[in-house]
Amino acid sequence: MSGMLKALVGFTVAQAVIVFGAMVVLQRFVWTDVSGVGSVRASAWLAFIVQTFTFLIARLVARQNVIAGWGLGVILRFASVAFWGLLGIKALGLLVGPALMSLVLFYFVSTLVEPLFLN
Repeated sequence: MSGMLKALVGFTVAQAVIVFGAMVVLQRFVWTDVSGVGSVRASAWLAFIVQTFTFLIARLVARQNVIAGWGLGVILRFASVAFWGLLGIKALGLLVGPALMSLVLFYFVSTLVEPLFLN
């Protein structure tokens, strides 16, 4: 298995455990009503997909320019939060508070493990 694939698989597994673990905690203790649970679940899936894509881009770009890879990842995360807040939440009929706050939390916790797999 190549180094790139090994890092991608490792990061994907680690972030899945962290994001979906955080999702369970939020659904069980913070937003326990049906619409809150759905909003948190949708944000968890969005975070998982965006973070996986962002990690792949950061890993590819970081070989030439670490700051460019990091900056591109930040821009993609901010853009997805803006898109989610302006269009996605309303289109899916989700609650704004739980959807946005959980998305940002999921990005934060999964970004903490990202450096372990970028090298």
